[in-house]
Amino acid sequence: MVIQLFGHPFSSYTWKALIPLYENETPFEFRELGPDYADNGAELARRWPVAKFPLLTDGDETVMETTSIVEYLDAVHPGATRFIPDDAAVAREVRMLDRIFDNYMMGPMQAVVGEHLPFITERPDLARVARARGALDTIYTWLDARMAGREWAVGDGFTLADCAAAPSLFYADWVHPNDGRFPHLSAYRARLLARPSVARCVNEARPYRSIFPLGAPDRD
Repeated sequence: MVIQLFGHPFSSYTWKALIPLYENETPFEFRELGPDYADNGAELARRWPVAKFPLLTDGDETVMETTSIVEYLDAVHPGATRFIPDDAAVAREVRMLDRIFDNYMMGPMQAVVGEHLPFITERPDLARVARARGALDTIYTWLDARMAGREWAVGDGFTLADCAAAPSLFYADWVHPNDGRFPHLSAYRARLLARPSVARCVNEARPYRSIFPLGAPDRD
């Protein structure tokens, strides 16, 4: 049976699952979620009552959570790009950076976005927004120093950590631009966006930019 991925083209975590599929040209069917795709939503809920996405199905296998999806693909459907290095110490660092991007960049970025969603709050809590922006500055500073002299997040190859970094850095720079303050991080973001698998996600998400609650900037 063909792999199926349930998600939305504008979703940052959906990107994280799409990138490894595109990297290795793994055959799959994309099951888009939204008001026009009720059957896909019903199947998602049947497979996973929490109904959070992305979700990957592979025959009888159902895999939730993006990190687990990338690890599953690397183990069960490996390709030329390996996302978890064989070296245990390097693999541990890859997993650490994966969590850092998800928790300390994606987390505060989504906190700012959440404060601008009318179904969550009538008006942004400026103190919460300021705290989230401060958290982004902190992780920008740490990552900028780390990325000096590096091409990818860990080691010499494109890994799970970079799959997490791409959507995190893309949307975080929309929410809280680094404005040239962090040149190593900016250069890393540019390398990620030039990667064909990431560029494909960016292009497929373009039609949905109008739904970005802060107003999508006129740039990638």
